[in-house]
Amino acid sequence: QVQLVESGGGLVQTGGSLRLSCAASGRTFSRYEMGWFRQAPGKEREFVAAISWSGGSKFYRDSVKGRFTISRDNAKNTVYLQMNSLKPEDTAVYYCAADLRPAVVAVKSTGWGAYWGQGTQVTVSS
Repeated sequence: QVQLVESGGGLVQTGGSLRLSCAASGRTFSRYEMGWFRQAPGKEREFVAAISWSGGSKFYRDSVKGRFTISRDNAKNTVYLQMNSLKPEDTAVYYCAADLRPAVVAVKSTGWGAYWGQGTQVTVSS
């Protein structure tokens, strides 16, 4: 069992930055691949970024490449999402997820993610 708690969301102007954190419980965090997803009002949840258990492989949706960076610290049981050059279209509730299946599966699989956090709101004003 893994419990995930996101933090770091907030209101920021276009072009600003935020860093989201996702703290995981349990001693097996380093075994899990981790991902970030988001859901905007009236839209389906979508993949944002994912990272392998070692941090050696990272994946991003095209619209955030070059602006967002996913990273993890297994010693702290935490995964991060650094978001720069934010745009109004990045406004959404951001969720982190954990799964033992490869992070690459998260890119196109709506079923990836065995454990989910409660989400943190990110609002980008124009």
